[in-house]
Amino acid sequence: MTDRDPASRVRALLDAVRAEGRTTLTAPEGKVIADAYGIAVPDEALAADADEAVAHAARFGGPVVMKIVSPDITHKTDAGGVIVGVEGESDVRAAFAEIVANAGSYDPEARVEGVQVQELLPSGQEVIVGAVTDPTFGKVVAFGLGGVLVEVLKDVTFRLAPVDGGEALSMLDSIRAAEVLRGVRGAPAVDRSALAEQIRRVSRLVTDFPEIAEVDLNPVIATPKGAVAADIRVILAEEAPKERRTYTREEILTSMRRLMRPSSVAVIGASNEAGKIGNSVMRNLVDGGFAGEIHPVNPKGGDIAGRKAYKSVTDVPGEVDVAVFAVPAKAVASVLEEVGRKGIPNAVLIPSGFAETGEHALQDEVVAIGERYGVRLLGPNIYGYYATWQNLCATFCTPYDVKGGVALTSQSGGIGMAILGFARTTRTGVSAIVGLGNKSDLDEDDLLTWFGEDPRTECIAMHLEDLKDGRAFVAAARATVPKKPVVVLKAGRTAAGAKAAGSHTGALAGDDAVYDDILRQAGVVRAPGLGDMLEYARALPVLPAPRGDNVVIITGAGGSGVLLSDAVTDNGLSLMEIPPDLDASFRAFIPPFGAAGNPVDITGGEPPSTYEATIRLGLSDPRVHALVLGYWHTLVTPPMVFAELTARVVAEFRARGIEKPVVASLAGDVEVEEACRYLFERGVVAYPYTTELPVAVLGAKYRWARAAGLLGGGSMT
Repeated sequence: MTDRDPASRVRALLDAVRAEGRTTLTAPEGKVIADAYGIAVPDEALAADADEAVAHAARFGGPVVMKIVSPDITHKTDAGGVIVGVEGESDVRAAFAEIVANAGSYDPEARVEGVQVQELLPSGQEVIVGAVTDPTFGKVVAFGLGGVLVEVLKDVTFRLAPVDGGEALSMLDSIRAAEVLRGVRGAPAVDRSALAEQIRRVSRLVTDFPEIAEVDLNPVIATPKGAVAADIRVILAEEAPKERRTYTREEILTSMRRLMRPSSVAVIGASNEAGKIGNSVMRNLVDGGFAGEIHPVNPKGGDIAGRKAYKSVTDVPGEVDVAVFAVPAKAVASVLEEVGRKGIPNAVLIPSGFAETGEHALQDEVVAIGERYGVRLLGPNIYGYYATWQNLCATFCTPYDVKGGVALTSQSGGIGMAILGFARTTRTGVSAIVGLGNKSDLDEDDLLTWFGEDPRTECIAMHLEDLKDGRAFVAAARATVPKKPVVVLKAGRTAAGAKAAGSHTGALAGDDAVYDDILRQAGVVRAPGLGDMLEYARALPVLPAPRGDNVVIITGAGGSGVLLSDAVTDNGLSLMEIPPDLDASFRAFIPPFGAAGNPVDITGGEPPSTYEATIRLGLSDPRVHALVLGYWHTLVTPPMVFAELTARVVAEFRARGIEKPVVASLAGDVEVEEACRYLFERGVVAYPYTTELPVAVLGAKYRWARAAGLLGGGSMT
């Protein structure tokens, strides 16, 4: 690179700032960076005294902004170091004196390099463009409403950096006040391309220079003719981020294949004594019908669960795919050394007593041993895992053997048991249930990589409290979502990440705010609660993917029709505007006191034939893309009669190649529960006593379909 290269100029500047022991750049230094990266900022100059300030202001020819320049004063406004709209020699001199005096009062020890004189920008829409270093996702770029209310309104959106032009443009439409940028009440629209370009250039800057912790352009004045940052703040990181060991996709798949489809399992700490974890794991493996080899390991040897017990795992003959640990935490490290020497690729660490109890050194020791020998670690502090298609139950919890297409993971043992109970109650078929615990090594991106390729898995649902490597998770999700849905329940809606921020952008980048946008960017479906996550996981594989946006509600009760309409809107779905010919067709089947339109209200006293005729019409018209059914329990059309006719009609159309998502809300006496079970088993997602849940599930299916690129206006970028 030459001296003229923009990156070399920025590198030289950052090195000089570091050499002075500073982490915050001054405004003139920020201008150097802005110019190097083409970030639009106003013309400005540094005045060492009042005479220079007058000369600079005269050159700009109009009102100016004057700001203190001090490496020791980060928040210039708080120090009384900013005066806007200064014009004329006497006012410039007075402003210079006032700013310097205010800075001295604010911090008598502060070094003052002078006063920045900046041309005053025309009025426009104030927005903020920035970037932060998120502890989970690394460099993240932000955009939102700016100015003095930025931290009050908190109308901001985030993306992983770097972003391209299209992704930057999408950010403009992702804030609540997006309409303001398009022009309201006669105001002209802002220059969207100029705004997007500011975002793109900031994202490139922080990507090129990882030591830049935060960048703040606030406010950016957006007008129909451009977007210019009135102020730029750049903050450097205190220290370099810690490197995390990474694995290639093939390395992950190789180890995960042996973990999830093992031929041989060793149980370290196996026991004949009922009530011990080592006994429970052995009994579950044996009683569950695992067809592979099961080797109990116990220092006493002997016979355990009808199998020879080995005193050391190194004594086990042949290759072993998985070592399940059921020994106290203090014994894990020494036994893991033996597992490593044996060449076993996976260790499932059930014991607690590691980082979750403050024993970080013990966990670090175990991780180091695993890395040294190439052993991947699941846990510690977990309930184990289930691989139902292998008849594998490597856990001390109750067994589960209903095979299906749903893979479920949890970071918490308690949530894991809730998952198990839900699966049993609803007879949800699962491909795997995996506990992650402390995630000392294997985590969500490893599991996503595996389940994304696993032909037995149709939908993946994950409870998580954090992500060790957000970027690895996003990469795995982006590779998986086009093939199958990924549902995430992210616990902990806190803003802890904002506490130590040095910029407006940093203060806005609370944990959940960043997670919400980045998870959406990754294409995953975020569930608001545990019950929602489990219902989405159960229902999404049942529903076919929609092929368009037109949703039609057919209901036997006007009240439920209104609630279902509200739910459609709440979940971002589109009620179809029924064209006249379709409206006339619906009216032919419903009584005069019913109501066509959307919802189609057939009224509650109608016989089964009316339900069947209107459902057939909705399925047969290619302009209708999804059906929401509202059933009201009457003796004219009992619940099971409704369920049987609906399932029969849907199956008939699917046999003809016409597949549309159909969900149903059943209101009535307890018989509707059996009717819902019947419908669910036959591909119609149905729930009793709720209008919200069936539509929420449909909304989740639509969100996945958009992210997977199956519908327009929302595929992953």
